[in-house]
Amino acid sequence: MSIWEALAVFAAGIGAGTINTIVGSGTLITFPVLLATGLPPVTANVSNTLGLVPGSLSGAFGYRQELRGQGRRILRLGATTLVGGLAGAVLLLTLPSDSFDTIVPVLVGLALVLVVTQPLLAKALRERRLKAGSDAAAPHGDGGPVLHAGMLLASAYGGYFGAAQGILYVGLMGVFLNEDLQRVNAVKNVLAALVNGVAAVVFLFVADFDWTAVLLIAVGSTLGGQLGARIGRRLPPAALRAVIVVVGIVAIVQLTLR
Repeated sequence: MSIWEALAVFAAGIGAGTINTIVGSGTLITFPVLLATGLPPVTANVSNTLGLVPGSLSGAFGYRQELRGQGRRILRLGATTLVGGLAGAVLLLTLPSDSFDTIVPVLVGLALVLVVTQPLLAKALRERRLKAGSDAAAPHGDGGPVLHAGMLLASAYGGYFGAAQGILYVGLMGVFLNEDLQRVNAVKNVLAALVNGVAAVVFLFVADFDWTAVLLIAVGSTLGGQLGARIGRRLPPAALRAVIVVVGIVAIVQLTLR
């Protein structure tokens, strides 16, 4: 890797760490850059997965204030996402690399619909629970079996590739959790770190890494995680949704054309 390629990977890591913390889809920045340096797709994918783990942790630390009171929720959703991430990592090693090409843009599109309509859907769910006599206002629930099923599938995809994984998480949790969008985003960062981490552990035993790329992305994404937290936490809900939609549309276009 030349000095210019290294600088490009490092800059991509900063960009990915920033956008992952605010929204998600940072892989769509780093993965093409790694391919451009000449890395094989699988090597680029696994190196990117491991390199982005520190960035997710950095973003979660930046959102630590919004994580208060959500420990039980994180434990429950974390167990689901770990299982999904492990399954996705195994799928990456066994399925053809183009297996998700058709379905992923559809998933991201559905997630964007959830993000945009989240206030209306969440209100409808609360009204339905109230009519059923349940506690619709509990802020620390884990979303129930439907959310866990969705998070399991989203995490399997995350362990496989991970582009726009954060958008899927925010879309699902935003609807099924009676919670502020910023607090949902904080949980998203923790869960993304878990999925990338468990996938990276699997890859360590069976896949080849480019350790220069891993280091550059790790340092860059760590810096980006702090930058993303500073920006993301200041965005009002409407602005955050707008950013998610814009990034999601770009992700759909890129995933469709690649």
